[in-house]
Amino acid sequence: MTGPSLFVGGGYRNGAKGSYNSQYMASFFEVMIERNFSSAHQLRGYKGKCENLHGHNYKIEIYARGEELNNIGLLIDFGDLKSAADEIVKYLDHRNINELPPFDEELNPSAENLARYILEYVNGRVGDERVKVHKVRCFETPTSVATYQIET
Repeated sequence: MTGPSLFVGGGYRNGAKGSYNSQYMASFFEVMIERNFSSAHQLRGYKGKCENLHGHNYKIEIYARGEELNNIGLLIDFGDLKSAADEIVKYLDHRNINELPPFDEELNPSAENLARYILEYVNGRVGDERVKVHKVRCFETPTSVATYQIET
């Protein structure tokens, strides 16, 4: 017994290879990994309890996007994406973020700034002309999240 055909008009239905299938307008592939770390920080200039030193068990979601898969059918090797993410997690984990460049002077260690910092770092390690890290979600708590996203 065979399954339904994935081929439509000379290309895959999902647009992975072959001719463009007009039923899918702006199509792309996206992968996501999740990482966790624990850090302390305090928000400079904030009027409220978050100006005091406190900590979070952060969760970050890192999203990569691209229109084409590589020659073996992958957008990006999850191992490569995880390795780049683990470098930044190791830098932040169990540390006072206010003591780490660029958060020691240049940036306030808000979830928004952390999301941007992580995106730029990881994209610099794994992004290329085919795939880009385009979004990072930084959870300070399960119900409080900041997202930084770039257009790809």
